[in-house]
Amino acid sequence: MSHPISKSDLSEPRRRLIELLGMLQFGTIGGLQIRGGEPMLTPAPRVVQKLKLGADSTNHPGANLDDFWLKRPVIELLNAIADIGDGEILSLEIRHGLPVVLQLERGQFDDRGGRNG
Repeated sequence: MSHPISKSDLSEPRRRLIELLGMLQFGTIGGLQIRGGEPMLTPAPRVVQKLKLGADSTNHPGANLDDFWLKRPVIELLNAIADIGDGEILSLEIRHGLPVVLQLERGQFDDRGGRNG
């Protein structure tokens, strides 16, 4: 994508996912269903938060903003979700409120390299 994307440009399910990333800060999200290229937060995914004891664990200052420009890792995550179509994010690792490692399950692939279903 060549132009900046803001949180307000997103669909409601995508905004809610971005807000979850900001609240979580460090941890993993698993079992996140994707339907029609949109994240489904119902049923609720499994959220595991990592807290460093003895450290400041407050949310990132931008986590409570109504609107902001999305960073490249978030845009890449949203593009991956759109490409999945229907599937599941098995594990999404979050650091500093940003996605860093994504494991996903797609539909079956046929012998020509295309997706089935």
